[in-house]
Amino acid sequence: MKTQSKRKTIAIDMDGVIADVESQLVKYYEQTYGITTTVEAIQGLSGAEAFPEDSATKKMLNVPGFFRTLEVMPGAIEAVKKLAEQYELYIVSAATEFPLSLLEKIEWLGEHFPFIGWRNIVMCGDKSIIDTDYMIDDHCKNLDFCSGKAIMFNAHHNLRQHHHTRVHNWQEVLALFESFNDQA
Repeated sequence: MKTQSKRKTIAIDMDGVIADVESQLVKYYEQTYGITTTVEAIQGLSGAEAFPEDSATKKMLNVPGFFRTLEVMPGAIEAVKKLAEQYELYIVSAATEFPLSLLEKIEWLGEHFPFIGWRNIVMCGDKSIIDTDYMIDDHCKNLDFCSGKAIMFNAHHNLRQHHHTRVHNWQEVLALFESFNDQA
């Protein structure tokens, strides 16, 4: 994705980065299966380990309304606005894996991130096509093919992976980008 802009570019994932999927999975798991867990209890576990009932993760991700009602990650709106002052931002989601999510994600972005224009929203299947200077994502399967600087947003399923720069929250994202500007 080459842009005519002279500003550096950042691809920002949705689920688990600007949208709080972990809390929603915990809530839906209890509602669907009657099994109570917490975000803290699933740390370090894969989706199958955290929600073992009947391939629960895939089922929950296909429930109508799941993506539309996600909470925003703490500090995400303010941080993304701040990054947009200096960088060309793209919200990138592998949404075609869950086709019901496409409209829900577009509506969710319109509600919570209305300052991101439609031209800067990329719904795809394989993020290896994304060619930006930076990518912020919670999955190594996306970051491993990043042509720019890969930044891993902390999530329950990636705690055992250590080969990308890790950030735990949006304050750390801003601090990291500030350090990049200081080095320039």
